[in-house]
Amino acid sequence: MKNPNDRHFTDRQANSANAKKALLERFKKRPGPDDPVMVQRRAEREAIAAARAERDAKKEAERLEAERLAAIEQAAREEAERLAEIEREAQRKAEQAKRDAERPRRVLLEAVQYMEMRVAGKRR
Repeated sequence: MKNPNDRHFTDRQANSANAKKALLERFKKRPGPDDPVMVQRRAEREAIAAARAERDAKKEAERLEAERLAAIEQAAREEAERLAEIEREAQRKAEQAKRDAERPRRVLLEAVQYMEMRVAGKRR
């Protein structure tokens, strides 16, 4: 952008040089790395970073512990389900065996009843 007060090249060049000097002065006024304020700020930032890293490590450890406990709980739940299924299967097999053992007796009883009915029918 042109400044309307800059009529000549030398004016623009002088303004540019002054702006560079002002920028350099602003930069020189900033405190150096060995300044006590900067040292204190750096120490504060490092303390904050260390505390953050410690919190993150603690959160990660808690998360891993929660995952471990969840895995143990899931394994226990699956084991309980497996045992319950085995129990149901054993109960089903016992009931089937009971029915199978009772069947010949029932068939014989039905045959006897049928024969008694037939004999009773012939007596009439």
